[in-house]
Amino acid sequence: MKFINVGYGNMTAAHRLIAIVSPDAAPVRRMVQDARDAGHVIDATCGHKTRAVLVTDSEHVILSPLMPETIAARIDGKTED
Repeated sequence: MKFINVGYGNMTAAHRLIAIVSPDAAPVRRMVQDARDAGHVIDATCGHKTRAVLVTDSEHVILSPLMPETIAARIDGKTED
């Protein structure tokens, strides 16, 4: 099982991720709000700006302060620490 750093020392299982998207679009904001209402949001930003939204196969939504490109590179093994 491979874990990736999603910001500030927070880790998630890479094989559980379905999508990594930017939080700027209105549908993504609605998805985050719906997940927040359902109690399925994991906020890994530590108070910083959300730059990526990670969707998991368990319908959890993870908020990350890292850019989506950075997270994708970490999954591919091209670490950008």
